[in-house]
Amino acid sequence: MSSVDAKSEKSGGIRVGVQKFGRFLSGMVMPNMGAFIAWGLITALFIPKGWFPNADFALLVDPMIKYLLPLLIGYTGGTMVHGQRGGVVGAIMTIGVIVGSDIPMFLGAMIAGPLGAWVIKKFDKAVDGKIKSGFEMLVNNFSAGIIGGILALLALKGIGPFVEAISKVLSAGVEALMNAGLLPLVNLIIEPGKVLFLNNAINHGILTPIATDQARELGQSVLFMLESNPGPGLGILLAYCFFGRGSAKSSAPGAVIIHFFGGIHEIYFPYILMRPILILAAMAGGVAGTLTFMLTGAGLVSAPSPGSIIAYSLLTPKGGYLGMFAGVAVAAIISFLVASILLKTGKQKNDEEDLDSASNRMKDMKNQGKTGNLTVDKDNREADRAADIASSTVKTDINKIVFSCDAGMGSSAMGASILRKKMKAAGVDVAVTNTAISEIPQDADIVITQKTLTDRAKSVAPNAEHISIDNFLKSPEYEALVERLKSDS
Repeated sequence: MSSVDAKSEKSGGIRVGVQKFGRFLSGMVMPNMGAFIAWGLITALFIPKGWFPNADFALLVDPMIKYLLPLLIGYTGGTMVHGQRGGVVGAIMTIGVIVGSDIPMFLGAMIAGPLGAWVIKKFDKAVDGKIKSGFEMLVNNFSAGIIGGILALLALKGIGPFVEAISKVLSAGVEALMNAGLLPLVNLIIEPGKVLFLNNAINHGILTPIATDQARELGQSVLFMLESNPGPGLGILLAYCFFGRGSAKSSAPGAVIIHFFGGIHEIYFPYILMRPILILAAMAGGVAGTLTFMLTGAGLVSAPSPGSIIAYSLLTPKGGYLGMFAGVAVAAIISFLVASILLKTGKQKNDEEDLDSASNRMKDMKNQGKTGNLTVDKDNREADRAADIASSTVKTDINKIVFSCDAGMGSSAMGASILRKKMKAAGVDVAVTNTAISEIPQDADIVITQKTLTDRAKSVAPNAEHISIDNFLKSPEYEALVERLKSDS
């Protein structure tokens, strides 16, 4: 293996590892976003500064943020490690963290939930096959209770105070950045991270816990808007509408609607991956938008999920709409201007490259060094692709197709809906569902993912056929798959 191949494989492994860790963090928060939004709406409506102040209804605010939300996170984290049994022990340990602190224990729940589940998982493995017949229920119930109780005591005296100290340091750091006017520079890290499909990890794994604590004290937090601002993506897509070429230009208007109103930010990632220099436009828009939010005192009462302008409007506190709309608009304008300049001044060869050809080019680059019978010679590209297809797992009896993305709620749901309509029109009767990568069912025959997520999907469902695409909104693989299934039926 050459040094270039080794470096490529190493970087790919690091990316997959970071994505897995990020998915684990966001996986504890994303399934519970409904509870976060419920808390945010109750806060926005009924606290003394809300739209309809009500002292009785406002009594829900503190118990929800201090007990309900951390317990949900802890339970969900536990189930990710060891199913329902792990979730129960994780929740027991989480309550110890909650009681041992005076602040909302989101970070503590992210530690206690999986840790408690891991401990009971190790216990179950140690006693597997050693329990006398008839005593299984007794051992299972009391082991969970005893181990959970001990872990709750340890969390009360150990993890709770420790995580509280860490949370205060992080909050102080964020406050220092805000006071120094440096918070917008965080977007220089966030925007590239989003394109690498770390958006859910950044938003729900890191920013949401800190922002929720701020919102409890101040009634809102600008941190909810750092990653979720739809402005930068909107500006890039609008630039493609005016200055793009080929299918990139024709598909951009539809992507604008899905991104801005539907809140599915993944829809614009392929447009940046096609022209990586456009990440500068996203970074510029993100910095400008966050700066505007800070100058106007904008903020949201809870995490917007998905990050659409509709969610922003529903979660904006009373008197904060001007700053919110201004920040989104400024971000869109700046990213549009920068992206337009980059698209107009780019090399002609690249400008003529549409999404389909860019997808094929990136797929060839990805396969370089991984398949021995492939070359990267341009004249042999079609032969390379045929060899790649022949060397991959191809299913013949197709009963279930699964679209999968990082969270299993946004782009994968959109792709599944599009393919489902195409198959219905063609008279093909095959089940099409969508799910998070970590929850891909083992009976899936075909798994469809974004190119940068395929490695993770293969590790979860190694026996399935995997199809990599770059644009869930418009992909030639859809038509090819429908024709294939139609001919097989």
